[in-house]
Parts: sequence; structure tokens; C-alpha cells
Amino acid sequence: MSLPQSSAANSAGVASGSSFYSAMRILPRAQREGMYAVYAFCRAVDDIADEGGPEQDRLEALDRWRRDIDRLFRGGGETQLTEGLRSPIETFGLKQADFLAVIDGMEMDVRRDIRAPDWQELDLYCDRVASAVGRLSARIFGLDDASGKLLAHHLGRALQLTNILRDVDEDAAIGRLYLPKEALDEAGIAEQGVAEVLASPALDQACRIVAERARSHFRAAEDVMARCPRASVRSPRLMAAVYRPMLDKLVARGWRPPRQRLHHSRPQIIWAILRHGLF
Repeated sequence: MSLPQSSAANSAGVASGSSFYSAMRILPRAQREGMYAVYAFCRAVDDIADEGGPEQDRLEALDRWRRDIDRLFRGGGETQLTEGLRSPIETFGLKQADFLAVIDGMEMDVRRDIRAPDWQELDLYCDRVASAVGRLSARIFGLDDASGKLLAHHLGRALQLTNILRDVDEDAAIGRLYLPKEALDEAGIAEQGVAEVLASPALDQACRIVAERARSHFRAAEDVMARCPRASVRSPRLMAAVYRPMLDKLVARGWRPPRQRLHHSRPQIIWAILRHGLF
């Protein structure tokens, strides 16, 4: 499922205060370490997409990742980039296509600053940067193939759309606007610059359209998890239990300027751990 970003990292390379860290620490050791390895991979390629600098340099850096991932799956040794990935790949049967999909998603950000994509392009982006991570995660969690793919499809998109709605101002600061063109059109926002879109009084309506799409994915993910063995979906349930209230808070706050950035509630995270991690 979508891996939230973090800054301050602990010795495992994961922010100890993040909702991701909280969701993964409840796993058995092998699964936990597998998820941390996947997380480190995702953070590394995400940093390439967001760090700035010449486009060609960043594309070449992503290509190095593609080559090293390919080397790993062809039976070659780990490189400095892929150190730590061999064990979870072999233990959990992780798929090369999912690693490459994540890299392809980052390339979408590198090749152009995404601005008001149509729903089809946004859905492809969410599949690559979020649901592909979910497919890797589902194998580590021990879900069967069909349930894992379906849960990754819906929960990945739910989490990513929530991130998009939370981060509209931060994304705009680097020239990106992930809100789909159809939602902007429905809200009556004409094609304009990113700053003009965010200043529009109709932005709230456009964001609520996206929020409803996210809610539908959360509902579908809950239906999938209800049919899965409880132990295999403890971490996905915890992620949903943290992110769905965030979406509710965003909707309650609205998107009319000025917007105060919202953060995950620590009591909410603790309650989610108690509910889904221990019982």
C-alpha cells in the first residue's frame, strides 16, 4: 500500500514517528524487515523524482535502479543500490514488475511536472506509485494473489488520493497539481496556472469530488480485508485506520484558503495500533 513519506529516520531507515513505522512494527520480524527493505527502495526512487536537478541526471539514476533490479532478478549479486532486497524477494516471491512499476511512476514525475492529469493518467500514476507498492506488501503480508492484488488496487489508491488532497499546497510549491482535469472542469475551474487553481474558491468542490473517489476505494478495501484472515491484514487495517480519519478531517476542514496543514493524530495512531495490532 502507499508508503507515507518521512524525514527523520531511525536505524532501520524508517521514521519512528510515522504511521508507516507504526503499521510495520506489529509484524513478525521477517515480514517487518521485508517491508523496511521495500520502504527503503521506495524512498530512494522517490527522492530521485523530487530532489530536483537536471532531468537527464534523474532519468539516468532511475535507469540505474532498473538495471540493478534486473540484475538481482537474473540471479546476479546485490549492488550498493539493491543491498537488502535479495532476501525479501526470495522469501516472499516479490515480483520484478512491481518494482519496475514504482520506478515508472517516479519517471512520470521526472519527465514532466504533473498538472491536472485526466482521471486515466492519475489512476495509472496511483497504480504505479501506490498500488504497485501494495502488491509488494501484500506478498509480504501473506495474502493470496487475488486478494492481495485487489486490496492493493483499492487501498493504494485510497491512500494516494488522500495524500494528494492533503498535500495540494506542498505539491503546488514544486509546480505539481495532481487534481484531475475532470474534477476541475466539474467545479468550473478553467485551465489556469497552478497558483490560480489553488486560489480558486471552487477548489473545495473539486477536492470533494476526489475525496469521494478516495472514500469509495476505502470502502472497497474494507470489503476485501473483511474476507481475509485477520493476521494477514493487520498492517493494512492499521494504515486505513490512520488515513481514513485524515480524509474525514480534510473534508471537514475543506480546501478554501487559507488552508492549515493537517497531520496524523498521535492518539489516533495509538488507538489504531491497539485495535488492529494487538487484538
